[in-house]
Amino acid sequence: MIPKNKIQPIVRIYKKGEEPDDIFYWRSRPPEERMTALWEIRKQYNDWKYGTGLEFQRVYRIVKRKRG
Repeated sequence: MIPKNKIQPIVRIYKKGEEPDDIFYWRSRPPEERMTALWEIRKQYNDWKYGTGLEFQRVYRIVKRKRG
């Protein structure tokens, strides 16, 4: 038995070419949820493309020198 506070996944099977458009789903969602999903997708892409580390590529030091 699944507890009531646990979200149960919904699975639907469609024939190829009869899938519903995702645009209808996302237009029905509130803007905050759409933005949250967008940021999550961007984060996943950046982690895949550039790696999970947020470290600097190089370290630079600025040295002031006396003139003359």
